[in-house]
Amino acid sequence: MDTKQLKKELEMILTEYFAKTNFSGQLFVVGCSTSEILGQWKGTSSNLAIGQIIYTTIASFLQAREIAIAVQGCEHINRALLVERTVAEKYDFEIVDVVPAIHAGGGTQVAAYQAMHDPVEVEHIVAQGGLDIGGTEIGMHVKFVQIPVQLTHRKVGAAQVVALTSRPKKIGGMRAQYSFTEHNIEE
Repeated sequence: MDTKQLKKELEMILTEYFAKTNFSGQLFVVGCSTSEILGQWKGTSSNLAIGQIIYTTIASFLQAREIAIAVQGCEHINRALLVERTVAEKYDFEIVDVVPAIHAGGGTQVAAYQAMHDPVEVEHIVAQGGLDIGGTEIGMHVKFVQIPVQLTHRKVGAAQVVALTSRPKKIGGMRAQYSFTEHNIEE
């Protein structure tokens, strides 16, 4: 696997994502199957080296924008999310007791655990958007209403990438308006 190519693909995806969205959030979720990147079924070829490339590339990109990262684990740890303790405390996330392993959390979560200053696992978050690399189903961690982001670059290695952002709910009926103008106060 060409690691420089993986990093380049991921950087193109991140650049396009942030160019196409008005991401104003503070929290970005990443789900990643390193097995899928290698062209294998999820959980069958977890790879720490690839996880390190994925984590460091995304974390560096987000850090420059002052956005926190949450790395989703696999179903063997109930899709718990790894964050810095300061993030968990800031958002009042409930910390759970588990430590990621290569086959229970995955390569990207283990890489994140090794790189973070004070990592903790949390059970639920509400992120403003994120990337799903390899069909890891991050939607449960992105706030409602989720909006898919159509990307030109849709693969990292052999894995399909799905990007999500979100917007506030639009509520109301036929008379509801979603921006304020002088028309709003006319009788």
